[in-house]
Amino acid sequence: MRFYTKQPQFYCGIDLHARTMSLGILNHAGELLVHRNMPARPEPFLKAVAPYREDLVVCVACLFTWSWLAALCARAGMPLVLGQALSRQAMHGGKATNDTIDAHKIALLLRGGMRPQAYVYPADMRATRALLRRRLPLRRTRAALLTPLQHTHSPYTLPEIGQKSADKANRDGVVERCLAPAVPKSIEVARVLIDPYDRLLRAMALPMLKTATQHDAHPLSLLRTVPGIGAILRLVRLYASHDITRFPRVHDCVSYCRLGMCARASAGTRYGPSGAKIGHAYRQGALSEAALLCLRANPAGQKSLARLEQKQGTGKALTGLAHTRARALSSTPFTRRQK
Repeated sequence: MRFYTKQPQFYCGIDLHARTMSLGILNHAGELLVHRNMPARPEPFLKAVAPYREDLVVCVACLFTWSWLAALCARAGMPLVLGQALSRQAMHGGKATNDTIDAHKIALLLRGGMRPQAYVYPADMRATRALLRRRLPLRRTRAALLTPLQHTHSPYTLPEIGQKSADKANRDGVVERCLAPAVPKSIEVARVLIDPYDRLLRAMALPMLKTATQHDAHPLSLLRTVPGIGAILRLVRLYASHDITRFPRVHDCVSYCRLGMCARASAGTRYGPSGAKIGHAYRQGALSEAALLCLRANPAGQKSLARLEQKQGTGKALTGLAHTRARALSSTPFTRRQK
């Protein structure tokens, strides 16, 4: 898939870091025209590509620093190809940390049409997607603080709490369950630390929901009908995939969620699956969570899980249930609003 309409005459490969970048420019015949290191700022980049920018295509790896370069190329009218970051490991000599070599090889792969490409996410939605990803480590820290509250009974053979401590209303009386003087203090510290996380997560969710409604309100409302998909998981569906029409098949969308792998074969002989890490990790985690939430007070989901356990076993049943969630989400048309 190409993100430019005509065959360019110049190919620019960039190995981009936080403060520095390496740039290599080839012509259509494969001759190296520019090969240098420079500061990772707009002015040096525009100065280096100025003689070639009328017929130039730029390629950069999909790392955390690519967004400013994509915005710069969009303003300058230069097409940008976002290279898949994981495929850099397959580059010849990629283990040598030499940015100049990497920039030259990226330009060569782009010229030959062999550079695996990633999706360039729309600029007006990147900030909300970054906020959604920032929420994930906060949720994990909160879950780690909730664990000693929920399992206070385990080391001291006390009766189970019977309610989930994730709700603030169920945390009263947990400190008094154990008579050991150090345990109540430890639980009290965990409770004090959990309250700020609760306030932060609620404060982060509201602006994300308002912004997502402006981007795609109708598909978000349709996702309410999918069992196991809540407010936050709907946001993950929107900001992890965006335009679902870029996947030609449903299986391609499922593979993008890391819930399906391609076959590793040669000369008609199959040697098993491959590509377990190709795809979107955030969507895989979201769909796995959706599969578990689908089982709560949902007889249809529990029946589906039991049927999958008979066919695939207990270990693969939840993955199969997440697979069905992915197929359901792939039929929900998230597309960018036409302005």
